[in-house]
Amino acid sequence: MNTESNKFSKPIAENDNDEIDLLALLLGLLRGWKTLLLFAFLGLVIGVLYSRYLNPVFKSDALIQIDNKFQGVSALGSNISDLVSPDVSPAQTEAELIKSRMILKPVVDLLHLDIRLNDPTINKLDRIKNNRTDTQVNSPESVILDTEDGPVQIRQFNVSQAYLNQSFTLVKSKTGFILSNGFDDFKGQLNQLNRFIGSDGIIQITVTDLPNDNHPITITKQSLQNTTDAINGALIVKELGNKTGIIQLSLTGSNQQQVSLILNQIILSYVGQNQSRGSEETTKTLTFMETQIPALKQKLEASEKVFNEFREKYGTIDIGQEAGLLLSENSKIDSQINDLKLKKADLITYYTEDHPLVIQINEQLKVLNNKKQEIDDRVTRLPNIQREFLKLSEDTGINREIYLTMLKNYEQLKIVKAGQIGYARIIDSPISTYRAIAPNKKLIILLATILGTFLGATLVLLKNLLKSTVKDSERLETKTGVPVIATIPSSPLLSRLSKNKKAPNRLLAYVDSNSLSYEAIKSLRTHLMFGMPKEGKAGQRAKVILISGESPGVGKSFISANLAEVFGQLNTKVLVIDADMRLGELHKIFNMDQDNGLADYLSQKNDELQVDDNLADFIHSTSMDHIDFMPRGKHPHNPVSLLAGDSFRGLMTQLNAYYDYIVIDSPPILAASDAIILSQYADKVLMVTRYEKSIEGQLVYAIKQLNKANVRVDGIILNDVKQGLMSKYSYNYSYAYGSNK
Repeated sequence: MNTESNKFSKPIAENDNDEIDLLALLLGLLRGWKTLLLFAFLGLVIGVLYSRYLNPVFKSDALIQIDNKFQGVSALGSNISDLVSPDVSPAQTEAELIKSRMILKPVVDLLHLDIRLNDPTINKLDRIKNNRTDTQVNSPESVILDTEDGPVQIRQFNVSQAYLNQSFTLVKSKTGFILSNGFDDFKGQLNQLNRFIGSDGIIQITVTDLPNDNHPITITKQSLQNTTDAINGALIVKELGNKTGIIQLSLTGSNQQQVSLILNQIILSYVGQNQSRGSEETTKTLTFMETQIPALKQKLEASEKVFNEFREKYGTIDIGQEAGLLLSENSKIDSQINDLKLKKADLITYYTEDHPLVIQINEQLKVLNNKKQEIDDRVTRLPNIQREFLKLSEDTGINREIYLTMLKNYEQLKIVKAGQIGYARIIDSPISTYRAIAPNKKLIILLATILGTFLGATLVLLKNLLKSTVKDSERLETKTGVPVIATIPSSPLLSRLSKNKKAPNRLLAYVDSNSLSYEAIKSLRTHLMFGMPKEGKAGQRAKVILISGESPGVGKSFISANLAEVFGQLNTKVLVIDADMRLGELHKIFNMDQDNGLADYLSQKNDELQVDDNLADFIHSTSMDHIDFMPRGKHPHNPVSLLAGDSFRGLMTQLNAYYDYIVIDSPPILAASDAIILSQYADKVLMVTRYEKSIEGQLVYAIKQLNKANVRVDGIILNDVKQGLMSKYSYNYSYAYGSNK
């Protein structure tokens, strides 16, 4: 046994850094091209199916312009318009107003948008098969949904609060229909209003048509909140540009005509509400004037009566020039005061006393009142009769002026109200383009394919990470510290023959002698010849080569037989021993029987060995020159004990005297400890591992097990290397042996 444990090659994997080998990852992905293609194809299929499952989505647009000026205040006259600053109608506020229940509820009521119809017989497979499904169509008259057994048409459906958002099932019957919610069944008649009293309230429904053949239909009365939420989910209202006053409305849905109809009704509802808001201000002013005009008229008539009585009593009175000027000036001031009071009364309708406009009017009133007080003081100094005449004349004039002014404004506002059109104007009404904006089937299919490929790549990388197979000789040397002395390419011809399990195993020399595999075996022979010690262990003549592997199925018997064959070509005497006494099948390659082999020889009793040296009975000549073979023999009960006994030692002593090379095929390292025992007779210990089949960790562990037993592994043979496009070995072999193709 080799005891130079300090010289053993040790794994240097610990020295590896954490750098990611991108080339190794790429090669790993390329080697898993079948998985990538499979997942990409699955992604493609899922993308196609999902794009067919989705219903197309259509869009309808409209534009509304919002004017900035209020109409009601300006109608009162240019003076008040000048006093009141122009108020800007914020388009953003109007945009939010459009999405309010105040605007949407009339649309919901008109088109019965709170009634939802569904066909429960349509499943996901039907949606994929049909590429699209029919959806309900709402109109002011009814709600219609087409099915394969005929249409369903609902004209009215009202329920109590407790039944809102609950699903009912409608089925046509011989006498009409049956409405059921799972607890109660209500029988009704078609084409008439049916009123049912359920456990949770009253149900009113008018059914015009139903599908035949007991085709069920699910009907739901949605609450106003849910309905408006659903509309707002598909409705986009925004101002185009910055403070342009142009509002764009966009509504999406699965039916182009339905979308255009609903959007048009929303616009009409908003414009109607807008006009009502515009005339509301004028209406308030008219109502105020209507309350004041009768009182002013009565006051005017009373003042005129008193003035006429005064004139009848005193006749014509000649007033002086000063009194006439005072009367005229006082009349003008009163007129101005009355105008300001009227303006103030209107402003108070909208603002408080603290508003700057109201304060401004109050200051003007104060100035006029002071001036009027001065005139009154001067009037008090006139004679009594003239003073009384002026007072009565003044009262009558003032009352007449106020009354006529009020009457004039009242008539003007009536004209304004008649022409009130609001401050919202429809620029573009909704139109149907019949161009689906979603789903983007090409994009969905592309993304699904990419996602499938990504999942496939993830799976390949994960698989490589969890199950790292033997692929790279340099990596093996790094992990194990043992040189890879040979890479044996796969023989396509031998692989095809091996698919027939009944066909006997054959040597490369007879099946594929011109193959790269055979040349690689010869190269291995050369490597062993020059690497073999000049003298065998303990002066033995034969050079002993032990061939093992980390697990069954790596091809160690294939290597042992073919290596013996190429050694035999050198006119050297070679013996092949099948030391796998449990499951060895080396005898099949040489077309022999397993009996009379190693196990049988070692099972003989000691006295028989001493008395009758019958070794020749257990070694069989093969059909090849210079090559003998010892099969495994009958399965012994304890093969390890047989190998560890003196009989095997004696056997090896005898065989070394007759052969130049002895090739021992041992059981796998991880399956049995036989290789450790056999290694004490070997000049070279070789490990066979299979390309892309053997687990890298198992090979490393097997070599560690040998090292722990002070057994040095002299080399690794990488067997059955595939020469694909993704193989790093393909170039070397193709270059070197291109003429052998």
